[in-house]
Amino acid sequence: MRHTEGYSRRRLLTLAAGMSAVFTVDRAFATATTPTVTSPETAGDQTMQTRAIPSSSESLPMVGLGTYRGFDVAPGDPAYRQLPAVLEALFKKGGTVIDSSPMYGRAEQTTGELLSIHQPRSPAFLATKVWTRGREEGIAQMEQSFSLLQTKRIDLMQIHNLLDWQTHLPTLREWKEQGRIRYIGITHYTSSAYDEVEAVLKAEQLDFLQINYALDDRGVEKRILPLCRERGVAVICNRPFGGGDLLARLKGKPLPAWVSDVQVNSWPQLALKFLLAHPAVTCVIPGTGNPRYMADNAMAGFGPMLTDAQRHQLIALAG
Repeated sequence: MRHTEGYSRRRLLTLAAGMSAVFTVDRAFATATTPTVTSPETAGDQTMQTRAIPSSSESLPMVGLGTYRGFDVAPGDPAYRQLPAVLEALFKKGGTVIDSSPMYGRAEQTTGELLSIHQPRSPAFLATKVWTRGREEGIAQMEQSFSLLQTKRIDLMQIHNLLDWQTHLPTLREWKEQGRIRYIGITHYTSSAYDEVEAVLKAEQLDFLQINYALDDRGVEKRILPLCRERGVAVICNRPFGGGDLLARLKGKPLPAWVSDVQVNSWPQLALKFLLAHPAVTCVIPGTGNPRYMADNAMAGFGPMLTDAQRHQLIALAG
């Protein structure tokens, strides 16, 4: 393994070992009125629930990890020292999906460094993106992603924000046939792009769509999510906590009395479980560089899903 910015394999292994014990399911957004619930790990439910990827029937754990901001750090930064424990928290709960992009600064390189020293071998489902114009530029950028992630195969390659998608899609299809990538998809994060997203979904056979969806951002429910079900496209939810103030608004409110019925004990878990209750959703990818938050988020993939009545109550609470 190559050395990266002065960090040797021995140093990274020491860092990972030192941080792997940091696990307390806690969250700043949980309130004092939070009911006590039994964790699935003590109730006999030992691993996160999964959903089938429609195009292959492969099972994918419901809660993954987004690397935007949280993984855009370098060795030597105090925040970097927490990241091995973030990955360990994801894997310990049964999660595998790690999503990155060339537009996330150093996130791909950080992810590759940390996965390369993970023992035992990492179970990660690696997703990243192409985010440039031009065929050759796209190929060069994707080759760089392979190098930074330190992998010979990427599970999911996505065309980020539909940038020059007509140019990149043939390359993605060719690489999928060669086995270099396993799935192909498109992404976007804003409602202004929904018409174009819908048109591409109708015109092309894709494996995945990554799209913005949150308790306070439900525009995809009208046409995009039903279309994905119809077309057999897996859905990854980005921005699952909305624009940033959703949890702040919910923080001061007591959790609903029924949360113990769905094995939830924090607002972040409940906000994620709201999304997972939609039958079109395959996986949510909340971003974090904090191992406590990762462990807490992952618990949304355990226990019963919400009923329609519970989802409607949450919509009213978030309003």
